[in-house]
Amino acid sequence: MDNVGLILVGHGSRLPQHRENIEKLAEILRSRSRFKIVETAYMIRNKPSIVEALDQMSKRGLKKVILVPVFMSLGSHTLEDIPKILGLGEGGRVTRWGDMEVIYGNPIGSDTRIAEIIEEKALEALGEITQPQMRLDSESSAAANAMFEASMGIIRGMIREVLERVPEKHARIIERVVHATADPEFAKLMVIHDRAVEAGVKAIKSGAKVITDVKMVLAGINAAKMRRFGGKILCYVDDERALKLASERNLTRTAAAMRLAIDEGLNGAIVVIGNSPTATFELVRAVKNGEAEPALIIATPVGFVKSAEAKEAVMKLDVPFITLRGFKGGSPVAVAIINALLMLAEESN
Repeated sequence: MDNVGLILVGHGSRLPQHRENIEKLAEILRSRSRFKIVETAYMIRNKPSIVEALDQMSKRGLKKVILVPVFMSLGSHTLEDIPKILGLGEGGRVTRWGDMEVIYGNPIGSDTRIAEIIEEKALEALGEITQPQMRLDSESSAAANAMFEASMGIIRGMIREVLERVPEKHARIIERVVHATADPEFAKLMVIHDRAVEAGVKAIKSGAKVITDVKMVLAGINAAKMRRFGGKILCYVDDERALKLASERNLTRTAAAMRLAIDEGLNGAIVVIGNSPTATFELVRAVKNGEAEPALIIATPVGFVKSAEAKEAVMKLDVPFITLRGFKGGSPVAVAIINALLMLAEESN
């Protein structure tokens, strides 16, 4: 929606998991591109506050903002505290914040979709299911599968020459990247180390952790499949220690986050970089200096400044890698690669 922002309001907590969950919801909503800007705010402990978030939205020139409390039900915060901050009268839903219209949304409340998730979590606890269930009836599932297979058939025809020259498992990854980007040119740009697939599948099946440069990559990885192998997906870009390190050493946030991940130990991990050249260079330096020995590097930083050079630097390492040539790339490419490896790991069980 042009010029419409969304603010998710969480309660706030001294525990980092609370903020991480709210931020991940925001990241998912950003990826859906329904709102021009999606940000978070908190009632207590965490920053920004509602006032700070609204001020930032106003400074960015938005004309309308929707504020939705990420609370299960009505309570003192949603009925009293938030309306008071917004200057709303009893039952009011629309107000002004400077030149900006603010619309106050309802909390999550009772919803069939929430009930399904609760039921799913309960069954997981009982051990009756091992992964989130697809909420598709057989007819819609069959239609989706048919559409996917039709797409893959078109893709294989368009990039046949490339697929015929590479190992079968490499081809599976390449076609997934083309499917994710709708750009056949990626097939010619991809560079897959001879040991990359073997190393990636082995690491996944051993429960290795996955480190991402940005939260968009973290949000796109199939977490349910990763959990089944015992692995964790980590991103340090919003870690307070990374923010402090970035300020102290004049680093980008993503480079500082990668440095923090390196300091905490990357040996045997899969590093997935979908956006940041500076994070890539930080990782390359650490590998060269013997500070890190990742099992696999997936590096698809994107952009016209240093992204091609960063990927070339990865290709010179004595570490299994999957990357691209040139300035193309991005988080969807990195996500497609790691999810393809998860699929191959499942098939090899």
